[in-house]
Amino acid sequence: MNGIAPEPDARLDPRLPRAIRTEFLRLLEAGVPLRSAGEARQDPDSLLDGGYLPRHRLSLFGTTVYLTAARQNPAIRFFVAYLLHGSGKSRALYPRILYKDVSLVWRVASHMIASDREFWIGKGDVRVIRRGDHETVHSLEATTDLPYEMQDALERLNRDAGKVSQDEESLYLILKNAPDDRVEPYADFSTPRRRATERYGRINGGRRVARFTRPRDPSSLKFADGYEPDLKDGIFSISHLNSRLYGGALARYRILSTNRMIQYLFIAGPRHVWIVPPQTMSRELSSYGVRLLDVEADEDLFVPGFEYHYLDHDTDPPTPFSQIPEGFAGPTHPSDADRADASRWLNRIPVIRKFRRRIASTSATSE
Repeated sequence: MNGIAPEPDARLDPRLPRAIRTEFLRLLEAGVPLRSAGEARQDPDSLLDGGYLPRHRLSLFGTTVYLTAARQNPAIRFFVAYLLHGSGKSRALYPRILYKDVSLVWRVASHMIASDREFWIGKGDVRVIRRGDHETVHSLEATTDLPYEMQDALERLNRDAGKVSQDEESLYLILKNAPDDRVEPYADFSTPRRRATERYGRINGGRRVARFTRPRDPSSLKFADGYEPDLKDGIFSISHLNSRLYGGALARYRILSTNRMIQYLFIAGPRHVWIVPPQTMSRELSSYGVRLLDVEADEDLFVPGFEYHYLDHDTDPPTPFSQIPEGFAGPTHPSDADRADASRWLNRIPVIRKFRRRIASTSATSE
């Protein structure tokens, strides 16, 4: 896949909510179908009657996204979104749940598990890992990351939301409720991804663009030639957000790779810097609003500033669970006992050290 010029961040439609709502309803009146994967599949009007009409709009790569006001439940902060996707007779409105992950990245829910025993938001495609006779299904969470170009617009809506409604019903209306043992998404999520890979091939031939050459050694990070972030000339955009978890203001730096084939998102806070999994710059989105091609890289490069690290009491006996590389977990977060500081790992990664120096020198120059 050839390099593609980067796209500016999506901007919110400046029109008033009434105009956005009118445009949306006219699409339905013109016969554009509303295709929900959840309980509203049998009765699409239940979404409209339930107060889920859009108030906001943005457009990216030919896909229009209509968004309600921000909502929340005990698990997530989210928007109900309607993605106008396809063309001609295939054009349809797809209701989706766009939510903010604890890594501060906005994602789309692929499905959910909601039963008397489980509640879990689907994290996209999967990889099956086999060790001897044992098989583990591993979620590829980055497959649900919304485009970098959409992140700032969603964050602005979230920041300006004011009072947010509690809502536990919309997930059932919109998301397919899977059996307790189903981690993998359904075909409407995975099939377009498979077809895109068949059509375009894999980034870097399917090889990892970044990897650690020694286990549990953050200093051993190596990038494939050309796929390293261009910290000198590749900073394409900077946006801002706030987080109580991270102690205040943070900045997001969208940075192109040296060969301009992929892009990275660095998040920098008062005490932490971490990297969001890289994305291509392709302009093709699925009906879920996500890019279709993966960028393979070592997952330990993308540990957020605070990550899961706790004793799992759901097992007998309780067992330690951690998503921070072994030996690098720092203090537990003062307001979230399930998360620990990952700085001991992150601050030893060469590209993060280089990023800190680059940003510090840029700030000094601007002053």
